[in-house]
Amino acid sequence: MALQSKVALLDLKAQYAQIQDEVEAAVLEVLRSGWYVLGPNVKAFEEEAAKFLDLNHAIGCANGSDALYLSMLALDIGPGDEVITTPFSYIATAECITQAGAKPVFADIDLDSFNIDPQKIEENITEKTKAIIVVHLYGQACDMDAIMAIARRHDIKVIEDAAQAFGTRYKNQSVGAIGDIGTFSFYPTKNMSCAGDGGLLTTQSDELAEKLRIIRAHGSSKRYYHDVLGVNSRLDELQAAILRIKLKYIASWNSRRNEIAEIYNKKFANLTKVIEPKLIEDSSHIYHQYSIRVENRDELKQKLAEREIASEIYYPLSMHEQKIYQDLAYKTEDLPNSHKATKSVLCLPVYPELTDEQVNFVADSVVSLCQ
Repeated sequence: MALQSKVALLDLKAQYAQIQDEVEAAVLEVLRSGWYVLGPNVKAFEEEAAKFLDLNHAIGCANGSDALYLSMLALDIGPGDEVITTPFSYIATAECITQAGAKPVFADIDLDSFNIDPQKIEENITEKTKAIIVVHLYGQACDMDAIMAIARRHDIKVIEDAAQAFGTRYKNQSVGAIGDIGTFSFYPTKNMSCAGDGGLLTTQSDELAEKLRIIRAHGSSKRYYHDVLGVNSRLDELQAAILRIKLKYIASWNSRRNEIAEIYNKKFANLTKVIEPKLIEDSSHIYHQYSIRVENRDELKQKLAEREIASEIYYPLSMHEQKIYQDLAYKTEDLPNSHKATKSVLCLPVYPELTDEQVNFVADSVVSLCQ
């Protein structure tokens, strides 16, 4: 019998229902405490997140975009500098470079992983290159050994945008613990999320950690004394309290994402018209998104919608094709793999609360439409 219910791309209410009692008790406790910003929950979450990610320092901030911008400030990146990054990501990855007054330089992706191609990074390094921002896109780690080797060879910094990859590991390390600074987003759609905006910065460096803590609070290490130019980017107690609860469940939720991906992989294995995600050697994948490549992407999206199955295109334009970056004068053919991805990638439902029945319904629908 065909499943009649709609399959959403994400169901935040279903996740909330699992932890409702814990969350509501924690939120009420915060409200009654009268301490709402940078309090005991933020401190505890920073410590617990650092332990979970197996790194030295975790610093809460207002959101993932701020985390990237704070990284720019902490590494003294500004006018005259260039930062190499991927063209296939959310705008925040490049936006922070522009906000700092530096120039984004786009290096093409590897189509199997959707992540930045280390060889293309090296080809784009100049005497102005100050840093590389890598994005562990969709939840799969970049080739960090190759990237770190390039960075060391040229004495440039590495920032890991791990907004979609909380819990992803590369070899024996968590992403966010390998480069100079890691950044995470807890926007509600992320695999690790809060009930609004929230972000995290990570580093192994005591010096950078101290600098980031100062920058996030108006450049102040002591109240009303301001030593450097900073911003107001503080994680609030309500979000930290919720994140502390979700941290207890994230490993099992990530594991369920892998189970769902395995069902899809098996169903799609013999389809010539569908290219399923490739698991890259030495990388884990938490499947923040399950992203297939298919030639008739837009048609497939429409036909799935007719069956009440949601899907999404992440992302319909490469960064170099965005209006905001037209002045950089890239041509579409300059970054061919990224352009191909924008025309062929479709993301299917993959959140932990999906039932096997729903997953099989989605998978069987794709199979029937792509024979």
